[in-house]
Amino acid sequence: MKLESPNFKIYLAGVYLIVLILAIYFLLSNFDIKDFTSYEFIKENRETILKYKDNNILLLVISFFVITIFLNLLLCPMLLPTLVIGFIFGKWIGTLILIFGNTLGGFLLYRLAKTFFNDFIEKKFRKRFTTLISFFKRNETLYFMCFRFIGGGGTPFPVQNILPVLFNMSSKNYIVATLLGILPTTFVTVALGSGIEKIIDQNENLSFLSVVKSPEIYIPIVGFFIILFVAFIINKIYFKK
Repeated sequence: MKLESPNFKIYLAGVYLIVLILAIYFLLSNFDIKDFTSYEFIKENRETILKYKDNNILLLVISFFVITIFLNLLLCPMLLPTLVIGFIFGKWIGTLILIFGNTLGGFLLYRLAKTFFNDFIEKKFRKRFTTLISFFKRNETLYFMCFRFIGGGGTPFPVQNILPVLFNMSSKNYIVATLLGILPTTFVTVALGSGIEKIIDQNENLSFLSVVKSPEIYIPIVGFFIILFVAFIINKIYFKK
C-alpha cells in the first residue's frame, strides 16, 4: 500500500480514532473525573504524588515528556496537562518538559499532516486563513513565532500545529518558531499550576481570597495579562491587514 494512497490515509485516520477512543475509555474506566476537580482529593493525595515524584524523578520526567508528545499527536488541548505538569514538577522542570514535548509533538503532527492529510487541510483551512498565510510567507519564522506567542489569536493549539502545511514551512523554521513562541505562555501557565501546589500546602481550606492573595497565583496571572498586552501590540504591528 502506497503511503500517499487514499486507502492508506483512511487506514491511518482509523488508527488515530481507535487510539483516541481507547485512551478516553481507559481514562473514564479507571478514574472518576470529578475527583480531579475536588480540592479534598488533590490535597489528600498531594503528599503521595510529590513523594513518588521525588523517588522517581527521571522516570516521571521521561514519562510526561512522552505523554506530552502523544497528546499533541492525538490533537488534545494542552491547558489541563500544562497545569498538572506544573503542579507535579514546578516551574522550571515543568516548563522544560512542556516546551520540548510540545515542540516535538507539534512537529511530528505537522510532518504527519503534511505527508498524509495535505489535501484535506488545504480544503478545510485555506479560505479561512488566506490573509494569515500571506503574512507567514513574508518571514515564516518571525511571523509563526509571533503567532504562537499570541496564542494563535484564539486558534486551538492542535490547529496551530498543522497550519504551516498551508505555506509549506521548513522543518527547521517550524521547530525554532514553535520553541521560542510557546515559551512565555507555557512558563506562565506552568507557574500557575505550581502555585496551586503551594496553596494546597499552605491552606487547610481553599477560598477565593486565599487564592487571590497568594503571590504564586497572582504573579503568573499578572504575567499572563502582560503577555496579552504584548500580544495585542504584536498583533497590531505584524498582523495589520
